Amino acid sequence: MAASVRDVAREAGVSLGTVSNVLNNPQNVAPENVAKVQAAIKKLSFVRNDAARQLRAGRSRGIGVIVQDIRNPFYAELTRGAEDEAVDFDLGILIADSADDAERQRFILGLFEEQRVLGILATLIADNLETLQGIKRRGTPVVIVDRKSPDPTISSVSVDDVAGGNMAVEHLLGSGRSRIAFAGGPLSELEMSERLDGARGAVANHPGAQLEVFETVEQTVLEGRRIGGEVIARSPRDRPDAIFAANDLLALGIMQAVVLSKEISIPEDLALIGYDDISFAQTAIVPLSSVRQPSSEIGAHAVKLLVEESQSESTTQPQQFVFHPTLVIRESTSR
Repeated sequence: MAASVRDVAREAGVSLGTVSNVLNNPQNVAPENVAKVQAAIKKLSFVRNDAARQLRAGRSRGIGVIVQDIRNPFYAELTRGAEDEAVDFDLGILIADSADDAERQRFILGLFEEQRVLGILATLIADNLETLQGIKRRGTPVVIVDRKSPDPTISSVSVDDVAGGNMAVEHLLGSGRSRIAFAGGPLSELEMSERLDGARGAVANHPGAQLEVFETVEQTVLEGRRIGGEVIARSPRDRPDAIFAANDLLALGIMQAVVLSKEISIPEDLALIGYDDISFAQTAIVPLSSVRQPSSEIGAHAVKLLVEESQSESTTQPQQFVFHPTLVIRESTSR
């Protein structure tokens, strides 16, 4: 039979209240009693019943994190940043993947709320803003990540994607390229459309420069390879001389198609820049230039906002925190 709190108190020679304080507020217990209780816990292999604690406290010590595609290293790094920050608050995270499916995200959000998580970090799927609003109204803090919140009453942590798209294409134009292609989508997603807006703004400032759009249905390596194949199939005079891919996975797929074809080369014939600066960008066969999003910092800052909101229901105002991206130049854009 599993050891109980009473068993721990008996073994340590302290009261039940002391054991409870060691488990929940050790800073309020004398060091010698903390040592006794910890020794008893270790000896008895005691595991606290967090379900019972949740009934008393009304909340768990878990934070629900739901992202669009956990296979994307950007979201993996964001989640790691959130987890590292959560540990500092003696919290854990529960990770879920919506697969960019609104119904699936609603189902997972419902499970998180039923489990009485401390709060929820979510990449927003447009159809689910009302769901997040309802969760917050019912008392569970919510922070939107990787996209600015369209609702000022819900906090968010995002990146200035218009600035990111602008700096990517300004870099390509500044390196002597003029026939620019944008690869990304779906363009119904806010971050994709904003990166395209930034690219258009850069081209508008350079007379004679052109911008062509290759819309993708996903942001994957396979979609990138498809776009790369379309570019290679064109005659040399009809090809773009630079591509801005709206994320690094697309860029790496384009690079794979180009390298395998052996018809054109990067960066001599085609400059290529991605977005996110995932870990694979630096180790690609041609090291990939990219616009860096501070993925880990986004996750960490979102947890800070969530904890602040959970600790102060009325005094903490929602925040829309926007990071500025940075340009990382590597061989894929250097002649």
